[in-house]
Amino acid sequence: MQQSLKTTPSSSDNKNLFVLAAYGRVRDESETICKPLEIEDYGIQTMPDVSPPKWHLAHTSWFFETFILKPFVKDYVVFQASYEYLFNSYYEQVGKFHPRPERGLLSRPTVAEIYEYRQYVNDQITSLMLNLDQKISDLKDRDEILRRIEIGLHHEQQHQELMLTDIKHIFANNPLKPVYRDLKLTPQSKSGSLNWIKHPAGIYEIGHKGKTYAFDNESPNHKVYLEPFQIASRLTTNEEFLKFIDAGGYENPAYWLSDGWKTVQTQQWQQPFYWFKENNEWYEMTLAGKRPLDLSAPVSHVSFYEANAYANWLAKRLPTEQEWEVAARQFEVAGNFREQGYLQPVATNQDENNQFYGDAWEWTQSSYSPYPGYKAASGALGEYNGKFMSSQFVLRGGSCVTPQNHIRTSYRNFFYPGDRWQYSGIRLAETL
Repeated sequence: MQQSLKTTPSSSDNKNLFVLAAYGRVRDESETICKPLEIEDYGIQTMPDVSPPKWHLAHTSWFFETFILKPFVKDYVVFQASYEYLFNSYYEQVGKFHPRPERGLLSRPTVAEIYEYRQYVNDQITSLMLNLDQKISDLKDRDEILRRIEIGLHHEQQHQELMLTDIKHIFANNPLKPVYRDLKLTPQSKSGSLNWIKHPAGIYEIGHKGKTYAFDNESPNHKVYLEPFQIASRLTTNEEFLKFIDAGGYENPAYWLSDGWKTVQTQQWQQPFYWFKENNEWYEMTLAGKRPLDLSAPVSHVSFYEANAYANWLAKRLPTEQEWEVAARQFEVAGNFREQGYLQPVATNQDENNQFYGDAWEWTQSSYSPYPGYKAASGALGEYNGKFMSSQFVLRGGSCVTPQNHIRTSYRNFFYPGDRWQYSGIRLAETL
């Protein structure tokens, strides 16, 4: 649902049907992602940042129930009152919520009950949208319902990406290294040579503008001054990162931030997440199980600390998010996304987008903070992005498990510097 609702047909009936069709597609996709799972897989939580698949299915339904059905449908009856506590993620203004690290302890409600919950919410949303003009007389309320459904669908797409990364973590922690799904083999092509794209000093506009959808943290559009810089034409590959390992990169504190070096020592990092050696050969865990490491593919599942250390080793740096956006806006939003079916980063042959989109989220050196003039929305929905603007770094571009119609040049993802379970990679930059 990349287009704004404002671009849909002018008649309210057509607009409502357009929104309802988009709602059905996104909701169905979440359940499609879970189809390869066995019932035993739905409730596993392998670390506090990972949520069980059944929790994702329930929480995304809770979102529509809480922010649309309860406030706008007269005499709405909730599916199950306890779900208001169990499946609230972090919205303090909505009420108390079950502790995140304990989601894997919830053997009940059952998976079947959660699918019943999803169907109940879907039926209620469908009834509302098919009779919106009759049920909601206030035009402002109608517009607000459409706005919240659009937010809810993008929210669910975020959780679809999280489901895939969480499922990978769950399966990787199983000694059997199970296969989530048989996937297309990545193309056995060599990555193109790394070139540099130069940009002159100047004043540039950054941030979302226009009528298409964007999260509030992408706005307002504003001007920034950038010194001359150059940015790598593609992502860093596994082969290139392997040279950092072989050169003792994980053993030399000179390349690392203090917090990063402490993390390396404490957690005994020696390679990217999901890499391992057997008979002196490198392998990696994928959603298709164990596979030989593709040396030409972009390195992924590295933390900000590792990305920064690798850049220091080469006497380069990570780009700022402003530099990344200026460079990326020259190219079409196209690449290796979830729709391509690899669910793994693939080697690039220097195609039109220079790998700015898809494959792996790209760490920037920019801390996640508000743009000048940013104001969080009022009410509980204002907690969606704004309250997390502390102690995290911005990533750009999407990954191989991101839906293509969910990403845009101004999209700001954010994670803590030590996070590695996401498909996060490296693009180098340099001040000229």
